[in-house]
Amino acid sequence: MKYLIKSPEGAIRASVQLPASKSISNRALILNALSYSPYDIQNLSDCDDTEVMVRALNSDSRDFDIKAAGTAMRFLTAFLSKIVGEWTITGTERMKNRPIKLLVDALNSLGARIEYIEKEGYPPLRIFGSALQGGEISLAGGISSQYISALLMIAPLMENGLTLNLEGNIISRPYINLTLQLMEQFGVKATWNGQTIKILPQEYKPIRFTVESDWSAASYWYSIMALSKNVEIELLGLFKNSLQGDAAGAKLFAQLGVGTIFTDQGVRLKHTGNVAKKLLYNFVNEPDLAQTFVVCCVLLNIPFRFTGLQSLKIKETDRIEALKTELRKLGYLLIDSNDSILEWNGERCEPEADPVIATYEDHRMAMAFAPAALVLPLGLQVAEPGVVTKSYPAYWEDLKQAGFNIMEIQ
Repeated sequence: MKYLIKSPEGAIRASVQLPASKSISNRALILNALSYSPYDIQNLSDCDDTEVMVRALNSDSRDFDIKAAGTAMRFLTAFLSKIVGEWTITGTERMKNRPIKLLVDALNSLGARIEYIEKEGYPPLRIFGSALQGGEISLAGGISSQYISALLMIAPLMENGLTLNLEGNIISRPYINLTLQLMEQFGVKATWNGQTIKILPQEYKPIRFTVESDWSAASYWYSIMALSKNVEIELLGLFKNSLQGDAAGAKLFAQLGVGTIFTDQGVRLKHTGNVAKKLLYNFVNEPDLAQTFVVCCVLLNIPFRFTGLQSLKIKETDRIEALKTELRKLGYLLIDSNDSILEWNGERCEPEADPVIATYEDHRMAMAFAPAALVLPLGLQVAEPGVVTKSYPAYWEDLKQAGFNIMEIQ
C-alpha cells in the first residue's frame, strides 16, 4: 500500500497535539516497574514501541515478541536479566539482524546468564533472570546509548551497584543524561565524571509521572515550516526546559529560517528569513533528527556536511544508505564516508518521473520525506506509510488536518 501526498492548495494552518515522547515513555515504564509503583504513567506514548513495552511488563507470559522495537529489546533484555525466571525475547527479521552482543556481554559479566537462541550476537535471546552482582565494567561509548541506558536503569538494584567506564567517543549524550535525570526523579542518584558513571546500590521510589510531548516528532513540522511560505503552525505540549536532547532541533532549525516562540501551551513557529548558505553539524547527540535535516536541506538547496551519524547504521534500517537511495530518486546525489558522515555538495541527477519513497520498516523515513510533497509539483508517493505507528500514529491524520491531500493507492 502507498500514499500519494500532495501539497495543500491554500495556506497551512495547524495546531498539532504532538505525541508523547517515546524515549521518556519507555524509560519511565521500566523505572515505574523497578519501583513497584502503584501509579500508572500519565500521557504515555501510544506508539508501537511503547505498546510492546506495556504489553511485556503487564504480561504473564515468559516469551516476548517486541516486533521492531529496538528500545524495548535493549531495555527489556536488561530488565529481565534481574527478574528471577526463564525468559525468551524475539522480534522481527530486521530485529534479528540488529546487534545486541555488546549489551549481552556486559550483562553476563555483571552476573547475568543470557544465551543466543539462533545467531551469535543477535536476538532472539534466552534469559535466565537472577540477582546481579554488578561491579565495574568498560563499554564502548560510540555504539548505542540504549545499551548504556539499559544498564544504568538496573544498576542500583545490583548487589555491588555499577561503575561504568565508557571508552572512546560517547554518542547520544543527551539520551544518557535523560536516563540519569529520570532515574533521579524516581529517587536514584548517580555520578558522571569524565568517562565514568557510578551508581551505588539504592532503591527506586514510586512517583506520579506525566510524559511530555516529543521533540523528535516536532522536527517534521519544523521541516514543513521551512519548506512553506503561507503557513501558521502551533505545536502543543512542548517545553523550553525539556529533558529531551532533540529539543536542540529548535536552535538548529533557526539556521533554516524557522524561529521558535514558546507559549504556555507549547511553541509557535515563525519564518525569520535567516537561512544558512551551508549547514555543518555533528548529530552525535541528536541522531534521530538527521533524516529530517538531510531531506529538508536538499529541498531548500542548502549544501551540508553532517557528521556523528555512526548510530544510523544500526537503526531500523541503515539510514545512511536509505537516505542516499531515496534522495537519488528525487534527483539528489549524496556522499557518505567513514560510516558516520553524510554530505551533499549540490550535485544533482535526473530524478525519477514518478518516484516512490521506500520506507524500509523505518518510521522516520516516512515522516522525514513527507514534507517533500510541498515542493514536488506532482506530489510524493510513500510506500508502507503505516510504519509511522512506531512513534507517531496520528502523523498522517495531522497532515490532513493541516490541509495536505493524502490518497491511498495500490
